[in-house]
Amino acid sequence: MLRETASRLEPLIPAKNIWVVTNSEQAAGVRRELRKVPANHVLAEPVGRNTAAAIGLAAIHLQKEYGDAVMAVLPSDHYIGNPEKYRGIVQAALEIASEPGNLVVLGIPPVHPETGFGYIERGEISTRSHGIDAYEVRRFTEKPALEVAKEYVSSGKYFWNAGMFFWRVSTFLENLERFLPATHRALLSLGKKIGTSRYAAALKRIYPRLENISIDYAIMERATRPESKSRVSVIPAETGWSDIGSWSAVYELLAKNRGDNISAGPSFTLDSAGNYFWSPKKLVAAIGIRDLIVVETDDALLLCPRDRAQDVGKIVKWLEENRRNKLL
Repeated sequence: MLRETASRLEPLIPAKNIWVVTNSEQAAGVRRELRKVPANHVLAEPVGRNTAAAIGLAAIHLQKEYGDAVMAVLPSDHYIGNPEKYRGIVQAALEIASEPGNLVVLGIPPVHPETGFGYIERGEISTRSHGIDAYEVRRFTEKPALEVAKEYVSSGKYFWNAGMFFWRVSTFLENLERFLPATHRALLSLGKKIGTSRYAAALKRIYPRLENISIDYAIMERATRPESKSRVSVIPAETGWSDIGSWSAVYELLAKNRGDNISAGPSFTLDSAGNYFWSPKKLVAAIGIRDLIVVETDDALLLCPRDRAQDVGKIVKWLEENRRNKLL
């Protein structure tokens, strides 16, 4: 998926202009997978500090190398069913974002009342690029309760927030200074060390002190408040998108027909429907069950209804709190 993320951007964004923010453990693997991307464009966080810091780290490197470049912030774990249409939307987003002060986000038209995603409420059409409409953003909302999600979907005025953003480096840094001044100061200090022998030590010293907050909370939500003068636009992106963020999303991507049973290994089902089995080595035999996720690994077994697959994150939190690090 990392390779696909990079390759579907070509020729719009060549590999030499791609930067990746990852962690120290995965940096070498990322370089192996993206051989066309310059090795020094793979930036390794010494510790995870959430997306505002990660994007900030990329921004100061872009500023150092290119000046006031236009940034496309794209997660590496998304599935895009229609890459050609996607590239057209990205091109429009880049053009709108090239205007200083503009913040642009792609919004996914919701196909069901999902409670695991944040939502974007759109207003009126604000601009148009390459034949594609962009709408003003009225507000970002966090993961809603089911009844609220149903209201959002039925209104036709909301999109899923897929975390794909576009802006100039200067626009991002100005908003970072406005909403996270301490992180902004720290990153500018780190930026002065880029390209010197002091950079590695400065990164280890400065980065852990950055605020641990997502870009959505840090900038996007605040930028759409009434008192803010920021210009935030959303472009609808109906491109066969999935974030593969849960086992349920994996099932929906693979199932060809409603009620299909999907298995990564050998299986036998009787009076069962809508199940996803991950057990590559063992035969799974299922009788009379519906809409379940079953994931078997060497050291753990997960059982949950498909409509609660997002709650796997609560298990991860419990494992962290109880220091069961070997299971993470």
